[in-house]
Amino acid sequence: MARIHWLGAGLSSVPGIRRLISNNHPVTLWNRTIAKAEAATAGLTGDFDIKAFTFEALAECLKPGDVAVSMLPATMHLEVAKLCLEKKAHFVSSSYISPEMAELDKQAKAEGLCNVNEVGLDPGLDHLLAHLLMAEYQASDAFDPKNSHEFRSYCGGFPAVANDFRYKFSWSPLGVLKALKSPAKAIMGNEVVTTEKPWDAISDYSVTLPKGSETFQSYPNRDSLPFMSQYGFGNDWNMHTFVRGTLRLDGWSDAWADIFQFVEHDADGQEGLAKLEALSEQLWTDHSYDEGEPDRVVLVVELKASRDGEAVWHKDYVLDAIGNKDTSAMARLVSVPVSLAIEAVLNGELPAGVQAGPTSPTTIHRWFEELKKQGDEFHLTSHVG
Repeated sequence: MARIHWLGAGLSSVPGIRRLISNNHPVTLWNRTIAKAEAATAGLTGDFDIKAFTFEALAECLKPGDVAVSMLPATMHLEVAKLCLEKKAHFVSSSYISPEMAELDKQAKAEGLCNVNEVGLDPGLDHLLAHLLMAEYQASDAFDPKNSHEFRSYCGGFPAVANDFRYKFSWSPLGVLKALKSPAKAIMGNEVVTTEKPWDAISDYSVTLPKGSETFQSYPNRDSLPFMSQYGFGNDWNMHTFVRGTLRLDGWSDAWADIFQFVEHDADGQEGLAKLEALSEQLWTDHSYDEGEPDRVVLVVELKASRDGEAVWHKDYVLDAIGNKDTSAMARLVSVPVSLAIEAVLNGELPAGVQAGPTSPTTIHRWFEELKKQGDEFHLTSHVG
């Protein structure tokens, strides 16, 4: 029977690990710190074991047909994926598909192996919602590539009870700080727009949540444009807006104004990196989650089509999730979809090759039913159509 090799027992992995073991899958949990892996599986019974992670040890244990799941730092994914090809095993990660990972597609297909990525929260669940909206829109009478289209996909994590800082950290703030230095590209107002700094592109974004409307702050993240073809937007479509980005609590830009100034003027070069690391340590001390403090995740994916200035089709999916005493919302929404992707691989539901999870509405809805069992429910709002 194929075995699941889950690499990394950090907080964002625990719910998915426990779900797989509870569903009677054979699992080997690999982690550099054995104690952390033991804590992740505390109280469970089943066919699972724990091993100290090294690439050499993994290579000895990985068998044809097994699945290796990399929840390690993104820089380590490629090495694991190449080992999987060598051992004729499948590969799963929640991270973005890098150009180097994409280059493995031909070999994976030739070997009949799945290399599945972007199946966490963002990227992951956001993709699934986009596919559902696109399938419904294209099946509607309103569909016409000549319509003016607006697509927005935003995701954010923050404390369930808002603080003055409008944010809290569940791991090292350094990654968040470095991301503030990354440019982004999107389509806005029928034009491709590149923003060098997030704070130059912050805008208010009102979301209809199950408990009422709430205004957040949003900004573009990374390069949105490659995802147009992934979601099915053709080159001949009239695109007014296409943006994938980050959601923050209202007031975030004011609370972080000093940090923006620091990142812009004092974070260049080796000396700047040292200052950034020092700031990260201070932020971790001042603004990390307290023990047992619940977090909150909001994900919204919206598609609107207009003709002659009037909306002819407009729907959005929203998820508003809260952490509980057992797990954070972020960990649940990253690792449970990863566990579902693993089961899809084992069940032969996904094609061979490098890919970003399922696109079939039937499979997606089945995943959502599983997420609903965890307490996470998606709400569809039909504004028009």
